[in-house]
Amino acid sequence: MSFNIEEDPQALAERIPAIYEQPLNERMRTFLRLEFLYTQAGYHTETPSPWSSRAAVASLLEILAITTRGDARNDALKELERHAHMLKDFQTKPGVDGGRLRSLLSNLTRLRNDLTGAGGNFMAPLRDLEFLSAIKHRSAIPGGTCDFDLPDYSYWLHRPAEVRAAEFSAWLATIRPLCDAISELLWLTRENARPKKEVAVNGVFQIQFDRENPCQLVRITLEPHSDLFPEISGSQHRCTVRFLRWVDATHRPVHVEVDVPFVLTCCA
Repeated sequence: MSFNIEEDPQALAERIPAIYEQPLNERMRTFLRLEFLYTQAGYHTETPSPWSSRAAVASLLEILAITTRGDARNDALKELERHAHMLKDFQTKPGVDGGRLRSLLSNLTRLRNDLTGAGGNFMAPLRDLEFLSAIKHRSAIPGGTCDFDLPDYSYWLHRPAEVRAAEFSAWLATIRPLCDAISELLWLTRENARPKKEVAVNGVFQIQFDRENPCQLVRITLEPHSDLFPEISGSQHRCTVRFLRWVDATHRPVHVEVDVPFVLTCCA
């Protein structure tokens, strides 16, 4: 699909399908959360406002909190190996773009080497940074990072935007080997799956997964102007999708009892 570069951004956004994702295991949940926070941090880094710097730092602290609870690095390394093995299997198949395949494998190798080279304790410099630790501690208190609570944080936020950006970029560089690897893994996971058109009869759809090829991520795609959204529940063996209609913020969403066409993608 091609777009007119002079097209109104709002009009363009209204043509983008609505995609809802549901992870089916803890590893995928962690990856999606880290992808979300890394994207959010990068977005706020592009804006020179001190308020955006606050949001970027908050995202970074949440990344540190998530990576403290599990071993996302080893999970990412295992997934990189798995995807590399899957891609190598395509080398002998006819009709495969060899150049594209080599590029993908080279990128996976680079990401794996970067993450391996970072070492198992690569987050320690950020976790040991007293400045960030103080912000993390005060963030647990509602409004705890006000200027009078953390005068040094207030001072940093009012430094020149380019100085803040340079320091924050250095902090992001510490977590980049992990977050870049996860971004690539999620892209491959999404791209490797085949979308299928389905219909939820009376607003409900049941999904039964192949036990020999477990699904890690369910994606539901709806038309851009749809006033519906899916509620997905289940496990790696089966899922139920129920479609609800948004009313407003003062009312609960309503389950619809009409047939709902949608696109289903089950990502292994």
